[in-house]
Parts: sequence; structure tokens; C-alpha cells
Amino acid sequence: MQQRCVWAGTDPLYQTYHDEEWGVPVRDSRALWEMLMLEGFQAGLAWIVILRKREAFRKAFKGFDPKVVARFTEEDVTRLMADEGIVRARAKIEATIGNARAYLKMQEAGEDFSSFVWGMAGGKPIRNVWKGRGDVPAKTELSEAYSKAFKQRGFKFVGPVIVYAWMQATGIVDDHTVDCFRHGVRHR
Repeated sequence: MQQRCVWAGTDPLYQTYHDEEWGVPVRDSRALWEMLMLEGFQAGLAWIVILRKREAFRKAFKGFDPKVVARFTEEDVTRLMADEGIVRARAKIEATIGNARAYLKMQEAGEDFSSFVWGMAGGKPIRNVWKGRGDVPAKTELSEAYSKAFKQRGFKFVGPVIVYAWMQATGIVDDHTVDCFRHGVRHR
């Protein structure tokens, strides 16, 4: 049996997510944005809740296409608040719609989301060497810088703790602990 990061536990969905997605660098702007939105929905909840609802989220938010989500109206908010498949938090739903508009404003200004994100990280994953779960920080100076930059661009639910979890999920940082079989795996 392969050793995983402790947080992956025994749930097969969590383990698959850990083994195949978490920490793998994401370069696609839309996919980076989707994950940032899901991390915002996760605030105050366990990530497994979001994983179990991820497909329902994708359906409810029309594949997390920022062009579509930016056009959501109050009727869409009402529809989403009634959708038992997702986390029904009005502030998070409204933030996602606003964040789609902020994403598009970046695009309109010639600022590619992926280039912006990876530029702040120096263009490649930051590889950490943590011995155990207790060594992994909840936020860093870089997550605070991202948070500030996102907020300046009009994003909400992008505090430094949420942003650090997103950085881990999208491979901006590699936080697999040294005893994990995924630690140090190189990606393109």
C-alpha cells in the first residue's frame, strides 16, 4: 500500500483526488478559476463535501464558464439557492457570479488569468518539504499577496487561507509531505 498525505484518509474519492489531482499544476485559466470558486464554497466545510458535490456544482454553474456565470441573474441565484446538490450559501453564490465578472474584466484588460497566477508564483510550482501535516501552513506571504491582488480585481471569498488551499489543489505549491508517494513528482 502506498503512503499518502494523512488528510487523504480512507475515503476512495478523497484518495483518488489526492492521487490524481491535488498538487498537479493546472495551467488552464478556466480550470484555475473553477477551482478557486470551489475553494470559496469549501470555506467552513470539509473539502470532501465539495468533492462529493463537484459534478452538481459544475451542472449548476454551467461548467464554470465565466462568460455564462457572469450573466447570471437574481433568478439564477434563486435557482441555485434551491439546488440541494450544491452548497446553498447566498453570499458564496453571489460571490461566484461577481468573480466571473471580475475574471472577464481581467480578460478584457488583456490579463490572462493563468499567466497572472503563474507569474506571481515565478512560473513554476513551489516545491515544499514538509515532514508532517502539522508543518504545512494555512497561509503564506504568497497566498496573502494573491488574496490582495484578487480583491483589488474585485474577487470575493479569496482570503489567504482559501487561496492557499487553492494553490495546493492547483499545483502552484507542492505540499505533499515527504512520506507521501506523490512528494516530489515532477509535472510539466
